[in-house]
Amino acid sequence: MPLIPLRPLLETVDKYHFAQGAFNVNAVAQAKAAIEVHEMFRSAAILQGADLANGFMGGRTDFQNATLEDKKVGAKNIAAAVKKFAENSPIPVVLHLDHGKNFDSCKAAIEGGYTSVMIDGSSLPFEENVELTREVVKYAHERGVSVEGELGVLAGVEDHVFSETSTYTNPLKAVEFFKKTGCDALAISYGTMHGASKGKDVKLRKEIAIAIKECMMHEKIFGVLVSHGSSTVPRYIVDEINALGGKIENAHGISIEELKAAIPCGIGKINVDTDIRLAVTRNMKEYFHQNPQKRTSASIGGVYQLLEEKKEQFDPRAFLPPIMDTVMYGNIPDEDTAQLVQVIEKGVKEAIGTLIVEFGSYGKAPLVEQVSLEEMAERYRKAK
Repeated sequence: MPLIPLRPLLETVDKYHFAQGAFNVNAVAQAKAAIEVHEMFRSAAILQGADLANGFMGGRTDFQNATLEDKKVGAKNIAAAVKKFAENSPIPVVLHLDHGKNFDSCKAAIEGGYTSVMIDGSSLPFEENVELTREVVKYAHERGVSVEGELGVLAGVEDHVFSETSTYTNPLKAVEFFKKTGCDALAISYGTMHGASKGKDVKLRKEIAIAIKECMMHEKIFGVLVSHGSSTVPRYIVDEINALGGKIENAHGISIEELKAAIPCGIGKINVDTDIRLAVTRNMKEYFHQNPQKRTSASIGGVYQLLEEKKEQFDPRAFLPPIMDTVMYGNIPDEDTAQLVQVIEKGVKEAIGTLIVEFGSYGKAPLVEQVSLEEMAERYRKAK
């Protein structure tokens, strides 16, 4: 079926009180695997491409330096892949831009085929954040595309998002933000962190989410709260990577128990990226360990070399440049590449499948209304 905007899924989450995992993908194979595992659990799917992931999918292996033109190419590539695998899928699929850096990045994603975008103005003063988000909302809603904003600053590192300290979201400012921008969802800062090093035994400030939702109910404002930096960083996967020669240190995630306890408090969308990176990297290391003859393969041997050179890395984008044609377009030239793609897909499914069950979205796909971008645009117009 065609991709849907995020808003109908948010309405389902809000009505039935569960959380939808939102999972980052950086390759055609990852998009395929993410949709397939959601189908298996009859869960709707939110696939996310981060702003710089669009640069990577545009062929920029040094994606930290990706230009707007790179991102435009990448947005089209990832959208083409997601649409291809969603076309005959029985579940609703949303393609969401994660951490849009500015208006132009959001516009590029929308023009490329994204059905939802996040504009991250959290580092700006409140009024500037409001103005930027409102500008994106106006452009996106006219096209039926949903919008997520962010208020409060998360600590940690993820792509171009860097911060040593966090600033918790002010509940009163959050309500004001929804009123002034008209955004559909809001990422809040309540104790999560970007990256794999979140600190041991993190306790989330769930009272922040409760206060925001209570105020929104009183004001009759619709909006879903989003938990960024919510990877669980499974200890067993980190240990397996290190046993295979990796050097990942101080890796700690948010516990499943903390995340599940936040759902009844108003958290309806939970972003996960690091878990997928870890599972895919572990699988690639394991593949070359079990198949040493593939280390000198003409097509995938370069991946092994990068795995060996960058033992402290766990982001698959650090290792995949030798097979960028496969990453960007899904082309599989030989059996060696096919085998590597298979283990990448298995890693994605392992990381996502567990969280679909834990967050409670399994079996909920039939509850989500199928709404086209054109229909959503008309609803936004009437709601205004």
